[in-house]
Amino acid sequence: MGRHDTYQKIILFCLSLLLYHNILKNVDGLACNWGTQASHPLPPNIVVKLLRENGFNKVKLFEADPGALRALGKSGIQVMVGIPNDLLATMASTVANAELWVQQNVSQYISLYGTDIRYVAVGNEPFLKTYKDRFIRSTYPALQNVQAALVKAGLGRQVKVTVPLNADVYESGDGLPSSGDFRSDIKTLMVSIVRFLADSVSPITFNIYPFLSLNADPNFPREYAFFPNGSSNGGAKPVVDGSISYTNVFDANFDTLVSALEKNGFDANKIEIIVGEVGWPTDGDQNANPGMAQRFNQGLLNRILHGQGTPRRRTAPEVYIFSLVDEDAKSIDPGKFERHWGIFSYDGAVKYPLSLGNGRQLAPAKGVRYQAREWCVLSYQAAGNAGAVLATSASYACQNADCTSLGPGSSCAALDPAANASYAFNMYFQKMDHRRGSCDFNNLGVLTKIDPSSGSCRFPIEIDTSRHEMLKPPPRKSAAPEANWSMVVAVAAGMVIGWTVFFT
Repeated sequence: MGRHDTYQKIILFCLSLLLYHNILKNVDGLACNWGTQASHPLPPNIVVKLLRENGFNKVKLFEADPGALRALGKSGIQVMVGIPNDLLATMASTVANAELWVQQNVSQYISLYGTDIRYVAVGNEPFLKTYKDRFIRSTYPALQNVQAALVKAGLGRQVKVTVPLNADVYESGDGLPSSGDFRSDIKTLMVSIVRFLADSVSPITFNIYPFLSLNADPNFPREYAFFPNGSSNGGAKPVVDGSISYTNVFDANFDTLVSALEKNGFDANKIEIIVGEVGWPTDGDQNANPGMAQRFNQGLLNRILHGQGTPRRRTAPEVYIFSLVDEDAKSIDPGKFERHWGIFSYDGAVKYPLSLGNGRQLAPAKGVRYQAREWCVLSYQAAGNAGAVLATSASYACQNADCTSLGPGSSCAALDPAANASYAFNMYFQKMDHRRGSCDFNNLGVLTKIDPSSGSCRFPIEIDTSRHEMLKPPPRKSAAPEANWSMVVAVAAGMVIGWTVFFT
């Protein structure tokens, strides 16, 4: 054997080792949405640790949150950063506006912090019917201008644009996936956007919500919202579409999109498709509870970990779980469940067990600091005779704090009127950071150090955001990227093994 042949084999061996390393990394990686609409958000550095410890290597932000983007720097996590809908008109008006946004929210974090930004999401579900065409004219021009700005900044190959769209942009007249097409009122616009993204080698992004399908229609077959378990379809009656039998709404919905693409001249297998949001909430509605969320999300994770596609598109899409943590400051339209989509609670606590593959289980956040262990509840003396004053005080508390866990179908539905008032008082007290007077309520409130939580109803203590260190900006100079030590070790190991095999 010649020395040249030996060198070639060593190189091939090392490349194979690295390829195997990357394949494992891709299979094990998970993606999720990180929303920050919370009165007391988890500190970004703790969230990044939470992501890494649970195997999430991709994350989607709904806006360019500075703290999150700084914390994600050199974390090994790929980032999709969003442009909110209310900025679409600005982005659409001139390329200069898009260039400024890219410089401030993309280029800066890549160069100064090493944040691995891969996508810019232009808008979020801008064509929802409930928006009544508000963003119809601005979305496509904004998309074009942001793409042009990325190219001008020298990021055209590194960072791609996309538009996260709700699944209501396509439809099926007879309910079968094979009849899918884009919504008639936006069909021409959708074709233009898809063609632009395809020409730019950028992905199309769609959000799919089986929970909303179930929740909106009392006649929707419950089992059809979940994924089959092994050889069983869980009791769902299949939807037969030609030679294909659909046993869950996720597959049927996704393949309706595939049909819409094909009907308009696109090859769905040559277009990168991202599922930008999919998940299940745990509170605020009778269909939103930890048991149903655990069942749905475990089925979803199993599909992701096994790289499972759909009947009409075998290639598995990239899927971003919605969402990472609960957000108590979100709008409650279309329901109170909107604040409870997290697989983790507001403080990073695990809500229900999830297997992440390779024997890993969902692990909670570490290093969270809380406010003092103290609750505000209704005074025992006032519980029996407060009347209208109590109702007014409780109503005031819920208008200024999150009471979405109260009411029918929610985790605190079993509370009596007095306990309801205590819950409301405490949520206000916690949101106000235990400030003096925030547990008064016309002398109806009283402080206690005994946890009033009962059954499934948790009386939370908020995060003490003042006690967490803030990340400081680095010096304003470019720095060489950190070495990828896992790669270095892999290369070294490969070389050692190679020399051992070929020279002994």
